[in-house]
Amino acid sequence: MKWYLAKIVFRIICGDGDHKAQFDEQVRLVLAENADEAFEKAHQIGEDEQDSFMNHIEQLVQWKFINVSELYQLHDMIHGAEVFSRIEEHEDGENYTNIVHNKARHTRERNALMLFEQV
Repeated sequence: MKWYLAKIVFRIICGDGDHKAQFDEQVRLVLAENADEAFEKAHQIGEDEQDSFMNHIEQLVQWKFINVSELYQLHDMIHGAEVFSRIEEHEDGENYTNIVHNKARHTRERNALMLFEQV
């Protein structure tokens, strides 16, 4: 088993979403046999940790999983520990979401190539 750092991206929507697009980029530790499994586990963490709640002014706040945009192999870490988080605000939320999806696709393709090279 190997340790990986995975960047998991969430979009934060308050109320009706009529505000500057806001994103939370979390860097998590993932334990897996290979990069492909690490990507899948990180993706599941993102799915599992989507959330919604009422804030202090009774507005619905939604934490929506976008994707896993980055993945790096590490050593001797604890599975699922959040080691970094940053909330992003962007004028164009759809553009940022597309960037995250493109990074995820590139990360997955790179991991598949590395796995193929190991065979």
